Amino acid sequence: MAVFARLRELDGPVFFAERRVPLVRSGAGFHALVRHSDVTEASRNPGVFSSEPAATCPETPPWVRLVLGTPMVDMDDPGHARLRRIVACAFTPRRLARLDELIGLSAGRIAREMAVQGPGNFVTQVAGRLPVQAIGAMMGIPGRYHPMIAARVAAMTEYSGARADIGRPGALRLLAGHLRATAAFRRLLLRLGRERRHRPGDDLISALVTAEAGGERLSLRDLGSFFDLLLVAGTQTTSSAISHGLRLFTCFPAQRELLMSDFEARIGGAVEEIVRYTSPIIQFRRTLTRDYQMRGHALAKGGKVAMFYLSANHDDTVFDRPAEFDITRHPNPHVGFGGGGPHQCIGAHLARREMTAIFRELFTRFPGIRAVGEPEMLLSNFDNAITGLRFDLGRAGGGPTPRARRTQVPEGEPA
Repeated sequence: MAVFARLRELDGPVFFAERRVPLVRSGAGFHALVRHSDVTEASRNPGVFSSEPAATCPETPPWVRLVLGTPMVDMDDPGHARLRRIVACAFTPRRLARLDELIGLSAGRIAREMAVQGPGNFVTQVAGRLPVQAIGAMMGIPGRYHPMIAARVAAMTEYSGARADIGRPGALRLLAGHLRATAAFRRLLLRLGRERRHRPGDDLISALVTAEAGGERLSLRDLGSFFDLLLVAGTQTTSSAISHGLRLFTCFPAQRELLMSDFEARIGGAVEEIVRYTSPIIQFRRTLTRDYQMRGHALAKGGKVAMFYLSANHDDTVFDRPAEFDITRHPNPHVGFGGGGPHQCIGAHLARREMTAIFRELFTRFPGIRAVGEPEMLLSNFDNAITGLRFDLGRAGGGPTPRARRTQVPEGEPA
């Protein structure tokens, strides 16, 4: 966070060379966009800042795209707009109401089971389960597949932690795990997609394979791309936000008391502040389609930029006292769901509903629930993911840990 603060003070974006990682497609480097204004400018100008060939790092090898298709996150218009139009047709008001009901049922079931199991790892017992259960129920995926989905999502997320000192065997292990997870998802989805196309039910897979927008339908290959995005982006990020949220309310007990004094009125602001403060997705990258000037600084055609949402969300020219966690913050123009433009998070509604439902259940049923100790963080420059967080159900108002008092910003947030 200190490094980001220094970079924001500079006149223009700084170029960083990209380290080589064995068996991973690395580029020459990127310009770091760390100011809020720079991130929103790039996000809202997709004609110059392209998501193709890849918005993530490491990039997926081209042969994988030939076999499995291109993820929505790596598409520009018109292909990206076409998929969003078709997907939007499947999210009818009735289905959104049903989605809220499913999320509430899943959150209640998890809380009841947690009461029986007792304290442990909050990520595996609570935060990581709700998104998988909610999306699984929404998609119409039988419950017996949910543990497999959670394991595969973890394998795909771990790939984002590839680092320069990992060595060839380690990189090969991560790549193989990533490809196995992707292939397993696609096999499951192709089978379910074929079944629902012939015998549609009241679920999202059925709606997606039968929905039409302007006479266009989603192919099974398109469905696979959307499914990958929904599962990985919609489970890992929400799980991390929920885990970060419990820790923030432990470190800032006055904010928790404020929330519980009028939960329904304040939970919306609390969710937005959790997303701003922690930025579950740290950065996405873009490729320039032409030469461009940003704040008088030349960016060359074909070059890369990385939009650091975590930095933009702590820009003190936009946010008053950004290091403070304040659920009443207004306005709160954070970029935790994207900086605007066509790639604004398609699952933002889902994430907001899941976070609202689980915090309502937890803080109502367990007034003294609190995080214990430091979280275990995924080593990644992409996912600000918590992989382990101890908790207990002790007295309310347990207060912050000594380290939280010293730092305010919870440690483990990668810079």
